[in-house]
Amino acid sequence: MDKKTEISAAELEVMQVLWEADTPMRVQDVCDRLTESNWKYKTVATLLMRMEEKGAVASQKEGKANLYRPLLDREIYQKEQTKNFVKRLYNGSVKDLAVSLFQSDDLTEADIAEIRELFHL
Repeated sequence: MDKKTEISAAELEVMQVLWEADTPMRVQDVCDRLTESNWKYKTVATLLMRMEEKGAVASQKEGKANLYRPLLDREIYQKEQTKNFVKRLYNGSVKDLAVSLFQSDDLTEADIAEIRELFHL
């Protein structure tokens, strides 16, 4: 992923809505789904325009409204961001990340069992 498709935390919230939708969305549709953010229409419209300039979303005109759809693939973006996170916080060591997770109180017994199943441990 090149630098221009890096998106901010606010843009990521909007992108999450677009990824979860199964069809292109109007700005108002995105606003309606961002209930916890309490953003104004103009803010969401600005974020979408910025994201389009970065190549993260595309728009098409339908009547007077623009419909937006994601261009970034969710899975690819998540993998890239995970790699960047591990590189920044754990010097690229996935093992150190795993140790940190296992030593935290955040993992439940069910989480650990699921991880063991994934790794056939």
